Amino acid sequence: MTYQSTLAANIFSGQTIIITGGGSGIGRCTAHEMASLGAKVILVGRTQTKLDNVAAEISQDNDLVDTYALDIRDEDEVRACISRLIAKHGVIHGLVNNAGGQFPAKMENISKKGFEAVVANNLTGGFLISREVFRQSMKANGGAIVNITADNLNGMPNMGHSGAARAGVENLTKTQAWEWGQYGVRVNAVAPGWVNSSGFDTYDESMKAMILSLKNHVPLKRVATEAEISSVLSFLISRAANYISGQTIRVDGASSLGSSSVVCPLPSSAATNSESFNGFHRSELPNVLKNNNK
Repeated sequence: MTYQSTLAANIFSGQTIIITGGGSGIGRCTAHEMASLGAKVILVGRTQTKLDNVAAEISQDNDLVDTYALDIRDEDEVRACISRLIAKHGVIHGLVNNAGGQFPAKMENISKKGFEAVVANNLTGGFLISREVFRQSMKANGGAIVNITADNLNGMPNMGHSGAARAGVENLTKTQAWEWGQYGVRVNAVAPGWVNSSGFDTYDESMKAMILSLKNHVPLKRVATEAEISSVLSFLISRAANYISGQTIRVDGASSLGSSSVVCPLPSSAATNSESFNGFHRSELPNVLKNNNK
């Protein structure tokens, strides 16, 4: 099987696209979709083994791929990485700033070190990558950047550090779009809601019940597939989005439109006709969901 993208074949032919956090989850899925559409994808992440596993999958599908392991929070590493990638592959046409991470905690229990670590992962690292891609390639050649945020529209209870960082990403996106537009660079953000991805398996046992109940807080009564996020990322990088810049696209099944589930509960018996789209031929259900109903 091959990736079943809804976008036109070969729309990224001849283009080189960097995807951070490309070793798992949404980044892995997006790498597969963009590669299937003709892009040479460069997977950037912290763990070489994970990057190699995804690269092997993409190579088996006869698509072009390269990898580079680094800590996106290290300014010198980032600068050197982008320089080497450009020397090897030439112009960078697209960047998906997907890398990030957080841990559940109440605000009162978050240490300064923990807060700063999450901000560095979810805000500073993306800033450094996008700045160097702009400086070293896109300022002279144009391009498209998509930053990943999260469903933080009404705050992020139990993940306040992540919500603060990702709110910063949304504002950073607007500034980048304004300052860099004159060079033919478009910058947008995507704010996914809850997604069936490997990220669910990174949380401890205490979070499992919450994960299994997430669909009850979404008007469409389900969580997203990775492919439903990847399709929007791919569209925003593509030429079809050439007049879209500075925007945040929420892909969350309308969950962000409500207030708290206590104030505005959804009927537990509500039915829905919403169907998932999953064009990702290598998608895997998170372990926490494998023995439960969708």
